Amino acid sequence: MAGGFRLIAPTHVPPLEPAFRPAVLANRAFREEVAASGAGVPLVIALERRDGSLSRYDTVAFPDGHPRADANLAYAERLVKFLLWARGGWRVFVGGPLPVGEHIRRVYAADGARRFDYHFMGEQVYAHPFKVTACAAQVVPAAREAAQHLGRHLDGCRIGFDLGASDLKVSAVVDGEAIFSEEIVWEPVEQTDPAYHQSKIRQALTLAMSKMPRLDAIGGSSAGVIVDNRPMVASLFRGIPAGRFGEIREMFLRFRDEFGVPLDVANDGDVTALAGAMSLDDNAVLGIAMGSSEAAGYVNPEGAITGWLNELAFAPVDYNPGAAVDEWSGDAGVGALYFSQQCVFRHAPAVGIALPAGASKAGMLKHVQTALEAGHEGARKIWESIGVYLGYGIAHYADFYDLRHVLILGRVTSGRGGDIILDGAKAVLAAEFPDVAARINIQLPDEKSRRVGQSIAAASLPAIVHT
Repeated sequence: MAGGFRLIAPTHVPPLEPAFRPAVLANRAFREEVAASGAGVPLVIALERRDGSLSRYDTVAFPDGHPRADANLAYAERLVKFLLWARGGWRVFVGGPLPVGEHIRRVYAADGARRFDYHFMGEQVYAHPFKVTACAAQVVPAAREAAQHLGRHLDGCRIGFDLGASDLKVSAVVDGEAIFSEEIVWEPVEQTDPAYHQSKIRQALTLAMSKMPRLDAIGGSSAGVIVDNRPMVASLFRGIPAGRFGEIREMFLRFRDEFGVPLDVANDGDVTALAGAMSLDDNAVLGIAMGSSEAAGYVNPEGAITGWLNELAFAPVDYNPGAAVDEWSGDAGVGALYFSQQCVFRHAPAVGIALPAGASKAGMLKHVQTALEAGHEGARKIWESIGVYLGYGIAHYADFYDLRHVLILGRVTSGRGGDIILDGAKAVLAAEFPDVAARINIQLPDEKSRRVGQSIAAASLPAIVHT
């Protein structure tokens, strides 16, 4: 990588990706090198969000003029990239050696290498011009974190739904018990007419409602940035023309009025974390849903949602310069390509599994999973590779999140694959990160919760006002 930033080969090598270079190993090696030099200086990165909240990350770097100072640039750029998608922000403070801040400002500019992030974070998510402020470490503002408690209401007759890129999950929940759950295949990403989404979701809600004596509330989980029950931006709806996106933005509010009950919708990552906290009856939970993409969310040690972006699908976990490139963000080595069905699809041809032409993404995944269940050795190597990725990925995430639990959900974890992933991740952590392995419990929920847990947790979002 540029500027002499050292990439470290893992002890556990993914069977299908020997060039994998875990972010956690490179970052830790850099910090150890700075510490060993005895010349380290503070490097502080802070991200400000639209509500005035601010997240701060303190680390170290070589001082300006040091023979290894060029290594600061790649380290800081990947760190900023991770923090942008984990925390979110329209403004980034880079406190430390001035060349580091200037480098980040050039890269995260309207015409820079990370122009996607510049436009997405500024214009689309936070509706504010994106800005990088280079300054001394001591003038970076203190953290101002905001958090709120979310969901956990299970009284009455509720519908919970979860919108993914390959299926729509819906559950009917009565006094905390799921009496009906269904997975409905759909293809939202390719659709250009909002009526498609509205019709499919309405059908799912009507189906679940028919299974209960009455309807008291509706809760939903959806990919994307959700503000006041309005999707502000989402890859799920990327096919909708800009001129018609307002129909998507107001869609859930129209369903609220149509069904005449309280309705709340949250980001699928937040609901993933909520599902984990509810299942474990504990907090400090990172939930990772491996579906059409990687959906992640976090419940802090106090049991609250942080207001962070938590879009780890687009945060880097592999620093290999030749890593696969995400088609949407244009960046390489990001989580969606390692912790979702996208990983399965990119490895399947290499192990001799042809994906069925004309099948939905759900159908393609099922095809590969069927091969896994039948004992196909190549299919097993796909899930073994995901397990290795996850072990290093969790160690990386633990540098940014205060964790007691990591809960793995989603269609990719169904069947034998989930146990293979879990065993592989635990082996990596035990061997290379025993401190992380000792303090973090990684587990799968049961099969039913694994597949529809998010829609059940989503049902708990709205509070019912009793008169």
